[in-house]
Amino acid sequence: MPVTGLAREEGPGGPVAVRGRPGWFRLERGAGGRWRLLDPAGERVFLRAVHHVEPSPPPGDGPLPPDAAARLRSWGFNAVGVGADAIRADGFPHVGVVDFCRAGSVLSGPDLRLPDVFDLAWPSRAVARAAEVCGPAAGETELVGWVTDADLAWAQVPGSGRPTLLQLCLAQEPSAAAYHAAWEFVLALHGGRLEGVARAWGQDWAHRERVRELTRAEQGLATRGYLRDAERWTREFARRYFTAAAAAIRAADPNHLILGCPLGLQTGPEVAAEGSYPAVDLPLLGWREAPPLDSAHPFLADGVAWGTPEFRAPGPGGRRDRATGVERMLRRARAALDRLAAHPAAVGYCWGRWRDEPAERPPFGSGLLHHDGSEAPEHLELIAAFNARLARTERER
Repeated sequence: MPVTGLAREEGPGGPVAVRGRPGWFRLERGAGGRWRLLDPAGERVFLRAVHHVEPSPPPGDGPLPPDAAARLRSWGFNAVGVGADAIRADGFPHVGVVDFCRAGSVLSGPDLRLPDVFDLAWPSRAVARAAEVCGPAAGETELVGWVTDADLAWAQVPGSGRPTLLQLCLAQEPSAAAYHAAWEFVLALHGGRLEGVARAWGQDWAHRERVRELTRAEQGLATRGYLRDAERWTREFARRYFTAAAAAIRAADPNHLILGCPLGLQTGPEVAAEGSYPAVDLPLLGWREAPPLDSAHPFLADGVAWGTPEFRAPGPGGRRDRATGVERMLRRARAALDRLAAHPAAVGYCWGRWRDEPAERPPFGSGLLHHDGSEAPEHLELIAAFNARLARTERER
């Protein structure tokens, strides 16, 4: 079965590493170590996408509403991300979403939404889901690649004080395969006895129900013994998810790149380690969690925005920093964008939202548009200039 993979080709400057196929979006790493995204014609492109683009509203009695596709082009964007199906017909390169959570049982809980990858039927259901979604799109040259799931939640990371993935699996209903797998996993590590598990985790309980009680109260286990086991469990869970998802996609569509699922602050290093090559060709990394400059793997910076508190909070100078919150936000955003453009493994980015979230208020929202449909100059002036600069230097990347 043909698969997306890493190959060696001879380029103008010497051998290059390649992921993907000629005639489709693919990745190339030159002798200098810089990664590039190539379009189906073989031209270098720095992807500049927006998630959740909404189609233009139908015209009413007033002036004709601005066209969403025209707006994107005027701001320098060259692609659309997830949740933008209505804009694809306008000729934008786009990403597809498989949504493997629709393939079978889903684990849910506080900060948790994942397919139950320990269900014996999960691999075959994943294959069926990929055949249904990816197979018909295998010939689309404007498709950049596949996101496995766009809205997964991998639970809290250690140190938050709230339940992490292992605890949430141990607290599932017995009808879930992950519940039985999690208990078999921890018991096997500690002599097959619940007392051994409790002792290793520094706990004083003698019944499984105690884990469910703690979880319902949103009290996370956080001892060294527990966290050691939780790390191994999360890695195994992620390995099963990404391995089966990648195999299913490649069986249905060997032409397109695999982008995995968005990997932000809440995914943790164990998930990120498994959601990388060879299972994933081009991971979606939270844009402030870029890998080291010598990274051997390319990435798309995901969820770009700068209305969040860390961008506008006073710096170490405290009162000596006389800048307003907006000025600090834009200064830090400009520096973050410069770092992204200079990163040798960055091949593009995805702006997180088309419109502000319901609870957000200008100028500290996350959307390119405000609730009333007006444009957000605090974002657009900077991002449009950044996009124009990228377009000018695109061929040099």
